[in-house]
Amino acid sequence: MADDYDKLSQEEREARDKADRERETREQAALPYTWRQELGEVDITVPVPKGTRARDLVVVIQKKTLKVGLRGKENFLEGELCQEIKIEESTWTLEDQQSVLVHLEKLNRQQWWENVLTHHPKIDTRKIQPENSKLSDLDGETRGMVEKMMQLGKPTSDELKKMEALKKFQAAHPELDFSKAKIS
Repeated sequence: MADDYDKLSQEEREARDKADRERETREQAALPYTWRQELGEVDITVPVPKGTRARDLVVVIQKKTLKVGLRGKENFLEGELCQEIKIEESTWTLEDQQSVLVHLEKLNRQQWWENVLTHHPKIDTRKIQPENSKLSDLDGETRGMVEKMMQLGKPTSDELKKMEALKKFQAAHPELDFSKAKIS
């Protein structure tokens, strides 16, 4: 499929992309839950009957499987997760006695998930538009590296002071021509 995509015209690609998005939207809307993801985590919202109490629920989160249901009744969702998770960092809560929020921490924090459960329809992960992240979202080591990269090419505070002093001097002496001057 990817091979013939390259041979399509721009209009044909846009038409196929639109059709694929519409199909994905229909398939995802038909699931018994909604979900969203970031690179490191997946959040799933499972609607439950209004008035449900936490003790009425059966929620099982394992490294590669997930189950959410009511005691003694059919499960809302159950199956194999498409990727492994960190069990100790994954949680669930009951919200307003009408939905279960399941938070899963991905084991591989650098990979988009195509689906939550392997038997459910997939999304095209190449089309994901990630939200802009903040420096504060990054772990310490990565944050330090990004901050250093952001500083590359920027003048140091000493260089800024010299540039400011030069601007003041030029403003005070408009009669001098600095266009060919090399300042070090």
